[in-house]
Amino acid sequence: MEKITSITSKSQPAATAIFRSYAELYAEGKSLRHKCPRHSHAEWKPPQNRPDPLFLLKESSMGRIPELLPIRYGRMMQSPFTFYRGAALNMAADQAVTPITGLRVQACGDAHLCNFGVYATPERRVIFDINDLDETLPAPWEWDVKRLTASFVLACCSNGFKKDDARDTALSCVRSYRVSMAEFSQMSVLDVWYASTELEKIIASVKDKEDQARIQKSVAKAHSQNAEHVYPELVATDESTPKIKDNPPTPEQ
Repeated sequence: MEKITSITSKSQPAATAIFRSYAELYAEGKSLRHKCPRHSHAEWKPPQNRPDPLFLLKESSMGRIPELLPIRYGRMMQSPFTFYRGAALNMAADQAVTPITGLRVQACGDAHLCNFGVYATPERRVIFDINDLDETLPAPWEWDVKRLTASFVLACCSNGFKKDDARDTALSCVRSYRVSMAEFSQMSVLDVWYASTELEKIIASVKDKEDQARIQKSVAKAHSQNAEHVYPELVATDESTPKIKDNPPTPEQ
């Protein structure tokens, strides 16, 4: 047994796990402000070699169904908000030259407010969460936060809100992120994994009655969209082998 242990230890050295206290991790994170001060995020200037936005848009269309591209472009042309929604690659290119702390995560890649929604989990709970992850990639953590916040600002502008309202919305967005991350940092990995936002618990905090009714309608719809109801809508069963139904978008949708 000693001989086997000796050979194993020489050929495959055991990994040493380093556990650091919350205070140490907090101090390490705070020290990154020297490398990337918070005020460095306040401004953005396009670099001289910035790629043509329309060229990037065409690049992002590679591999898509050609017949549907006019629909995509038509939707994006409606407003700055709709263009922004479809231009995740453009923003990623713009953010590639922005200051970062160096901490990378498995980013959403398109953290846009319209890519969040209500849906039912397999446990039949209704939660509010991100529902679009087809552009996920390793990236600086700052990118998702900035894209999400910018989407709220553009949504405010497109809906005729005042600049002060847009500013307050942006501050509320990043404040919520900061507070939530502070809470998660003191939770176990397993508790963070199972953390979720259950819609029923926040309906009571909404003061506007119309907003409450709208949210309750979304909850009811999410409850009805379980496997038994969704399967017939998504799958063609008139053949021996089930197949996913085609449901391409139309200009009217």
